[in-house]
Amino acid sequence: MAATTGQLGLVTPTQGTLSGTWGDTVNNGITEYVNIAIAGTLSFSGDGAVTLTNTTGDASASNIGTTTAQYMIIRVTGTLTTAKVITAPSYSKIYMVENAATGGIVTFKASGQTGVSVAVGEECFVYFNGTDYVKVSSSLLSALSGTLGVANGGTGVTTSTGTGNVVLSDSPSLSSPTLVTPALGTPASGNLSNTTVDGTNGVGFRGIPSAGAAKTGSYTLAVADRGEFVEVGSGGSITVPTSTFAAGDAVVIFNNTTGNITLTTSAPTTYVGGTNTARTSVTLATRGICNVLFVTSTLAVITGNVT
Repeated sequence: MAATTGQLGLVTPTQGTLSGTWGDTVNNGITEYVNIAIAGTLSFSGDGAVTLTNTTGDASASNIGTTTAQYMIIRVTGTLTTAKVITAPSYSKIYMVENAATGGIVTFKASGQTGVSVAVGEECFVYFNGTDYVKVSSSLLSALSGTLGVANGGTGVTTSTGTGNVVLSDSPSLSSPTLVTPALGTPASGNLSNTTVDGTNGVGFRGIPSAGAAKTGSYTLAVADRGEFVEVGSGGSITVPTSTFAAGDAVVIFNNTTGNITLTTSAPTTYVGGTNTARTSVTLATRGICNVLFVTSTLAVITGNVT
């Protein structure tokens, strides 16, 4: 009988031997084994420990069996009620192990060792390191399960919201995400009501937006009106409150009626622009416009068609 290699047990024909059987021995002892060592899959189903052993081909047959150790891929299917233990020979060899079963892990090990665990749905490469089989790399699906942190090239989030391009939601690791010097391009739309241009001053408008439908009853200016114009219709009146607005807030008022209207000012100090007398009320002329500017939360100046 010809000699065999130390790891895969491939036949090594010796010159002058195998007369009349050379071709069969090469095919059964070398070709078939190289084939399964590179691309062969050995499958096992359900419970039960398995021990893989080397087999050797000869002139009569390949002798490859259901526990031949030279296969490249080991696949487990079916239902496992306990860990399925597969013991492989203790020599330099790499396997691709797939746990396609349900219910339990697959333990792949060398004799007398603890080996590695292959989870349900996982595919991984294992190799013998001189003592036991160790895992080389997990399948992409297994490696990417769970939350991949920013430090590892991920986002650190577990869910996302929005349509079209994904909008990432907050997570414990990104409780208050901050964009550092981002280039946002030219967004088509967006709510910038709480955005500032320099950390202090809010983003403004190129025009003066309307505060809504005309007021036809008593109305007290609100913070939401700042930077907008308030229209007053028939029967409407305006109250300017105190300690509601901050320095720099301004509101435009338009009297869209056929008569004068009264602006009652509850701020401690309110002036008509160009005068030095505090006022508690002012008159806004018909079809007139005035600006209410808060110098502080308790000091307002009214300018425009007022007396």
